[in-house]
Amino acid sequence: MFDVGFWELAVIFVIGLLVLGPERLPQVATQVGQWVGRARRMARMLNTQLQDEMRAIDPGRVVDPFAAPPRTPAGNWSRPGVDDLKPGNAAADTSTGSTETARSPESTGDTRP
Repeated sequence: MFDVGFWELAVIFVIGLLVLGPERLPQVATQVGQWVGRARRMARMLNTQLQDEMRAIDPGRVVDPFAAPPRTPAGNWSRPGVDDLKPGNAAADTSTGSTETARSPESTGDTRP
């Protein structure tokens, strides 16, 4: 997990010996070892529980987040802004080149003065 070599461990041991002293260093090392063991056990249990739950779920319902999205057949989709501007489209206003029509404030429900 951590890339700690011999010399790094030796320096940590010497610093611990200077800070804690020879009487407390073995007790602290034992307690740190117990904490690390608990953390590893908890991580292993969590991993096991997650794997058990994933096996219990129907594999057909599991969605792969890295899978490619389903492809739609060509021609079954439209592009609202682009398709309106194509020549021959009845919705396009050929006199101004714009597909938008002017609306009066009354037709839009705008009551601002």
